[in-house]
Amino acid sequence: MDAIATLSSHDNSVVAESNKKRPPAISVNRLAMRYKTSDGDLVALENINFEIGKGEFISVVGPSGCGKSTLLTIIAGLVRATSGIVTVHGNRVTEPISDLGFVFQKDLLLEWRSVLGNILLQADVRGLPREEAKRKALLLLKQVGLEGFENRNPWELSGGMRQRVAICRALLPSAGILLMDEPFGALDALTRDRINLDLQNIWSTERPTALLITHSISEAVFLSDRVLVMSSRPGRIIDDVRIDLPRPRNASTRDTAEFVAFQHRLRMSIGQ
Repeated sequence: MDAIATLSSHDNSVVAESNKKRPPAISVNRLAMRYKTSDGDLVALENINFEIGKGEFISVVGPSGCGKSTLLTIIAGLVRATSGIVTVHGNRVTEPISDLGFVFQKDLLLEWRSVLGNILLQADVRGLPREEAKRKALLLLKQVGLEGFENRNPWELSGGMRQRVAICRALLPSAGILLMDEPFGALDALTRDRINLDLQNIWSTERPTALLITHSISEAVFLSDRVLVMSSRPGRIIDDVRIDLPRPRNASTRDTAEFVAFQHRLRMSIGQ
């Protein structure tokens, strides 16, 4: 663990210091989720507490079935918790939040709309100025390496390209919050690594508050300022690891002793 202790990151320290001076972008306090079943109550989440500062990139890892995706849908207001309080930008979440971007496990692109049309769906639904939204959509496509694909149909794209489009669609409104529920789980390792680089590039430019659910420890370390570790059900936060790796990160970052040390720390927390 000496490698971790010696790390420093100017960007991360600046964000952390700035976040001390303002309310968190996302706050979760004493959150619990229970489901009624024929065998009695099933406790999915129990006493979840954490805060995310504005502009931070946070990942959540943990065993399958620990409630990671449930936690994300509660924060988005898509599911109501049994107890506890969630606030986003200081406002208590009591209903679905429209002012955020959500990337699901499946890309959910509309096959009858072009790549650009899928991204501009956000503008159509929200009533955003069309030309301004189009300019931003084209810029986002350029940032993820899809310049020139704006008029293609979704069925002409690979799985990785489709998820890039889904990320662009989520970021179009500049909502400031980006939630991602294992969006890269079905992709091969090389494509996943490439999209991680693209996502880091967009996040560094747009600087949304990002919360990623992932089963990949390597992905969590590569992308995150902090990684939250959840226990097996009932899900609890059992570790909060600050990833003090300098940014921007690249492919060679994964080969450093510091990166390997963070992966080891997280595996020990999860119990792998």
